Amino acid sequence: MFESLQDRLGSILNGLTGRGALSEADVSAALREVRRALLEADVALDVVRSFTEKVREKAVGAEILKSIKPGQMVVKIVHDELIAMLGSEGVTIDLNAPAPVVVMMVGLQGSGKTTTTGKIAKRLTTRDKKKVLMASLDTRRPAAQEQLRQLGVQTGVDTLPIVAGQSPTDIAARAVQAAKLGGHDIVILDTAGRTHIDEPLMIEMAEIKRKSNPHEILLVADALTGQDAVNLARNFDDRVGITGLVLTRMDGDGRGGAALSMRAVTGKPIKLIGVGEKMDELEEFHPRRVADRILGMGDIISLVEKAAENIDAEKAAAMAAKMAKGKFDLNDLADQLGQMQKMGGMGGIMGLMPGMAGMKDKMAAAGLDDRLFKRQLAIISSMTKAERANPDLLKHSRKKRIASGSGTDAADINKLLKMHRQMADMMKMMGGKGKGGGMMKQMMGGLANKMGLGGLGGGMPDLSKMDPKQLEALQKQAEAAGLGKPGSLPGLGGGGLPGGLPGLGGGFPGLPGLPKKK
Repeated sequence: MFESLQDRLGSILNGLTGRGALSEADVSAALREVRRALLEADVALDVVRSFTEKVREKAVGAEILKSIKPGQMVVKIVHDELIAMLGSEGVTIDLNAPAPVVVMMVGLQGSGKTTTTGKIAKRLTTRDKKKVLMASLDTRRPAAQEQLRQLGVQTGVDTLPIVAGQSPTDIAARAVQAAKLGGHDIVILDTAGRTHIDEPLMIEMAEIKRKSNPHEILLVADALTGQDAVNLARNFDDRVGITGLVLTRMDGDGRGGAALSMRAVTGKPIKLIGVGEKMDELEEFHPRRVADRILGMGDIISLVEKAAENIDAEKAAAMAAKMAKGKFDLNDLADQLGQMQKMGGMGGIMGLMPGMAGMKDKMAAAGLDDRLFKRQLAIISSMTKAERANPDLLKHSRKKRIASGSGTDAADINKLLKMHRQMADMMKMMGGKGKGGGMMKQMMGGLANKMGLGGLGGGMPDLSKMDPKQLEALQKQAEAAGLGKPGSLPGLGGGGLPGGLPGLGGGFPGLPGLPKKK
C-alpha cells in the first residue's frame, strides 16, 4: 500500500542523513520533496500543508544533540509528525458498555462492509471469546442478507434470522432484542450502502442510530478511493457521528493517501485494516508501526506477532531439538519455507525488517522471490521419504525423475541441495557441543545481554508469550542498545523468533545467492 511513498520518502531522507550539517535551505528543499511525495500519494492538500509546516517549525528550531547528525534529527521529526498524523496510539474497538454492545457498520456500497462485519465478528469470537450476533439491515441489495448468513455459517457466528418485508429500522430493533434474549455480548449491524452519499441514506442511518443506540459506529472505507474518502468520512461524521474507521484493501496497490488523510481530517482513529480477502485477514492499526514501515525502519513487533500466530510451537520445539544435535534434513527445510510463506513470504518479512525494505527489489531482480519458494517446495514434494531424509542419495537418475515431477531442471535441484548443505553446516556450527553450549546459545546470550536482558539462561525470552506492551518495551531496549537501527539487527539468528526462522540476522541462510555488499 505505502510502497511508492516509502521509496520517495526513503530517498529524500537518506539524502539528508549522510550530511554533517544542514542549512535552512537544505531543510526547505527536503520538505518541498516531502510535500510533493505526500501529494502524489493522494494525501489531502490541507493535511500536507499542516504536516510540512509542523515539521519545518520543529526542524528549524530543533536543538541538535551532539551524538545525532542534523539529518537524523529531521528524519526523527518527520517520523514523529507522521505518527501524530496517523494518531499517536493504536485504538481498538471499545466494548466497555453493558451487553449487548451494539456496533453499527456504515459506508458506501462496495467498500466491503459485509465482509468486514464477518471478519470483525470472527475476530471478537476467536480472540476475545465473545458471543456475537450479526444482523444485515441491507434490504436493497439483492441477497445482501443471505451473504451475511453465509459468512455466519463460514465463521461459526450467529446471524439474525431473515424476515422478509421488514424495514432496516425494524430489523435493528429486532436484532438488539434478539441479542438480549440470546445472551450475546455484541451485536453487529451491517447497514445498507449507496453508490454515493444521498439524503435518504443519511436519514436511514440516523433513524437506525436512534433505534439501536450503538456504542461504536465504524465507517468502512476502501483505502483505494483516495481523495474522495476524506469527503466521505467528513459527511458521515457530520450527519451520523462515527467513532472510528476501518480501511479495507490495504493490501492493494493504492498510494495510501486515504489512510493518512482520513485520520487527520476527522480526528477519528483508524481502528482496523483489512489486508486480504480471507476472514482472518484483518489487523489492528498501529500508527507507530505504519510510520516505521513508511520510513523504511521496519516493524519487528509485527514480525514477531506474525511469527507467534503462524508458527507451530510443537514443530518449533522439535526443530530446536534437531538443531541442537546438528541435524537438518530436507523435511526441515520444507517446514522452514512453509513457515516463511505463512508469514507473508519473502516480501512480507523483508518489509517488516529494519533497513531491509529497499532490498526487496534487488532480491526480486535476482530471482529471489516467493516463486522461488514454491519451486523449491515443489522439488522437495517430488522426492521420496528416503531422499528427503538423506539428500546424499540424489544421483543423476533420481534428479532427472524429480525434475520432471516438479516441472524444474537439474540446475534448480542442485541449487536447492547447495542451499540445504549450507543451512545444515550452519546448524552443525550452531548446535555444536562446545563448552559454551554451541554457537547458537552464545549468540543469543550475547544478544540478550546487549539488550539488557542478562540472566536469561543464555537465551532469549519466549516472544510468543509476551503481550504487545512487553514487546514494545523490548524493542525500545533493543533500540537503546543500538540494535534497532536500519540494517543493524545482528544475531536475531536461530531461535530469535519463536519457531526459529533460522538466521534472521546475517541474511536468510537459505538464500545463499544474495549478492554480498562490496
